[in-house]
Amino acid sequence: MRQGEFVRDPGGFWRVQPGDTIYSIALATGTTVERLLELNPTVNPENLVIGSVLSLPLHPGLPQGPVPQCESGIYWVVSPGDTLYLIAKEVGTTVEALLRLNPSIDPLNLQPGQSICLPLG
Repeated sequence: MRQGEFVRDPGGFWRVQPGDTIYSIALATGTTVERLLELNPTVNPENLVIGSVLSLPLHPGLPQGPVPQCESGIYWVVSPGDTLYLIAKEVGTTVEALLRLNPSIDPLNLQPGQSICLPLG
């Protein structure tokens, strides 16, 4: 269960809530602890201040978990808040096409960092 608050704006921000750790924030936002610390050099990861705001990467980072075989070789790395509909709209395809290319994904449970095969063109 995510403890913090994720706001999708350019640059992205996270407001620290009770129970948050730098690791849980990285996991929830699809990035790494190292990247969060690069973007927030004054933050003490051992003593996060409740209510403080952390900068998040605009593009969360590298894929996490297995990368599916993909004929096109083109992938979408899921960010928090992504849905198949939004991804399809962004890349100019359909949800049905994405599901055909990615039969093992659960469209109702996309995970940050998950790789989704995209069609050519």
